[in-house]
Amino acid sequence: MTGTRQPAQSTTSSPSTLSSPSTPSSTAPPSVPRVRPASRRRAGAIGAAVLATAAVWLVADALGADFVLTDSTGTATISLPVTAVFTLVFGLLGWGALAALERWTRHAPRTWRWLAAAVTLLSLIPLLAEHATGGTKAALALIHLTVAAVLVPALPRTTARR
Repeated sequence: MTGTRQPAQSTTSSPSTLSSPSTPSSTAPPSVPRVRPASRRRAGAIGAAVLATAAVWLVADALGADFVLTDSTGTATISLPVTAVFTLVFGLLGWGALAALERWTRHAPRTWRWLAAAVTLLSLIPLLAEHATGGTKAALALIHLTVAAVLVPALPRTTARR
């Protein structure tokens, strides 16, 4: 021996408490990341919000909304990809806010719902300052409300009860 000692196995232990290197492990190897079910559900909720806003955008476009906004800084057109990306980004921000609240408070779902409602109402205010057709303003307001209608009930529902 070179100075290292191997621990002796106790003969009084039952075979069920001993583990051998050849016994398959019940956990995934470290190279395979595990995705928690809540993460899958939350990602699914955000995906559903993206699809729902895309559907609203497509219907509004088919009904004649031009999605052209004009204000003091210039003119912008809100395209379908812009709508999808903004929905995705703000959905992820909402998920992050909920995750932070879950770490800091016992009342995360309720607090998050109030926060989401406030953000939704605040998101409608810029529509008042924009110069756009009535159809465009209505479509954009409906898109904002669609994001809230999908995410507000869905994201906190995935929170584990404590």
